[in-house]
Amino acid sequence: MPQIDWLENHMNHCDTFAQWIHQQFQYEFEDIDLAQWQLDFAQGQGNGQWQCLVALDQGHLLGGAALAKEDLPSRPELGPWLACVFVDPAARGAGIAEQLIEGICTHARDTGVETLYLHTSDKQAYYAKRGWAVIEQFEAWGKAQWLMSRSLR
Repeated sequence: MPQIDWLENHMNHCDTFAQWIHQQFQYEFEDIDLAQWQLDFAQGQGNGQWQCLVALDQGHLLGGAALAKEDLPSRPELGPWLACVFVDPAARGAGIAEQLIEGICTHARDTGVETLYLHTSDKQAYYAKRGWAVIEQFEAWGKAQWLMSRSLR
């Protein structure tokens, strides 16, 4: 069973997780180089922009997910967001992503958030099975995207 904890308590993994996100969602980072993203992401752990939960196994990083204040530039009126969900391919299939997502949802609910948002280009069915509803489909970064929400009440 992996340990789920806040990244701010394990900042030695911050650059690695930021690199995984930068690589996985490279279409979103066309104008941001890796070093700048790593700096922004690290600062976000302390300033509330990116509150990231990580999964660890004996100190080894398995994956993470973030509660982000902003994650879709075209929809600044929405938020907060479930963002940066990523599990190392070698650790997939064990329910780690779901634990991280539920951890973010629980934290958001506990801090008074009533609705959480996300956008995805390819995991809409995964999220729909877990209580997320499609708000709309749109085009961004040259890909079809789904804007989804989940009531936390």
